[in-house]
Amino acid sequence: MIMQNNRFSKLSISINSRGRFYAEKKSKLRSPYQRDRDRIIHSSAFRRLKHKTQVFVNTSDDHYRTRITHSLEVAQIARTLAKHFRLNEDLCETISLAHDLGHTPFGHAGEEALNYCMRNNGGFDHNIQTIRIVTHLENKYYNFKGLNLTFETLDGLTKHNGPIYNLEKFNNILGKNYFKKKINFQNSPSLEAQIASISDDIAYNSHDLEDGLRAKLFKLQDLKNLPILNSILNKHKIKLKQFSKELVFRQIIRDIINVMVEDIIENTSKNIKKYKIKNINDVYKSEFPLVQFSKKMSSFHIKIKKFLKENMYLNKKVVHKTKNGKKVISALFIRIRKNPRKYINIKDVKKLDIDRSICDFIAGMTDRFAINLYNKSK
Repeated sequence: MIMQNNRFSKLSISINSRGRFYAEKKSKLRSPYQRDRDRIIHSSAFRRLKHKTQVFVNTSDDHYRTRITHSLEVAQIARTLAKHFRLNEDLCETISLAHDLGHTPFGHAGEEALNYCMRNNGGFDHNIQTIRIVTHLENKYYNFKGLNLTFETLDGLTKHNGPIYNLEKFNNILGKNYFKKKINFQNSPSLEAQIASISDDIAYNSHDLEDGLRAKLFKLQDLKNLPILNSILNKHKIKLKQFSKELVFRQIIRDIINVMVEDIIENTSKNIKKYKIKNINDVYKSEFPLVQFSKKMSSFHIKIKKFLKENMYLNKKVVHKTKNGKKVISALFIRIRKNPRKYINIKDVKKLDIDRSICDFIAGMTDRFAINLYNKSK
């Protein structure tokens, strides 16, 4: 065996996976979750994340974060937390790296546009699109479509935002009983999945702050009224006389991440004790998320999100770019729909599935590809 189970806590997902939809021989070199991670990294969808918007449209500047840098940062934070709790680090990393595969070009603005285009055909959801990619759209194997990931990875990706009680969107986009009862939607997600989700929050809050400062959308002094952050700013204020602003920004962001990670460790440990969580089944049956910020840190988290929304996401320059992104996606959908064979291979697609195939094609585009195709097809 590659790894021993005694390396893991009783709260961890076992190294011995429940399996995959299509049976495969076990690897002598890698655990099932290492294989999942490697399949994600080698996928076309993952590579395309390097040219997909995080906040700033990818043509804006080479130094701002994209979906791929964000995903890598999420994975790093998640592995740190998983290691502390003796959880399955490889599974945590895999879920973190894959969680944004389904994002459209131009970030959430692109998602809104594509969801509107598909309003009469099941809509669009980037989390469900991630599942479509890893189970259907990636095509690298002779014997099956998709990446044939473990049920544990699929469970973590499906419940990225917690248990699912309304399956309407899943049924519309994926089809009824798509998972053949292999996933219990109403169970709480594993601790590995919960860690990947909260690491996502830490990464985009802290690193969006850094990108916003770099873009001069706001200044350090604008952050002084945010609790917790104020004390971090005071600690580094004197350093502005010795070091560049960019270096001071980076140090502040590091401290923000450290403070949030330490808070999660302390509060999650309390929750595990409070709710008497003894094993993985207790995790699944828990009525509350176990991996959470403390009340104080949760308040800080909400205030950062509000600050970023007001000062960054709704900034005129950012909104202008994202509005153009919506326009590009809406126009592409209409044009491709008029003559789909010109753009995609639809010979094996049923007539009723054409809109979903167009949706898949556009969702998989990078910002640059979408802009270039839009300009060519004007």
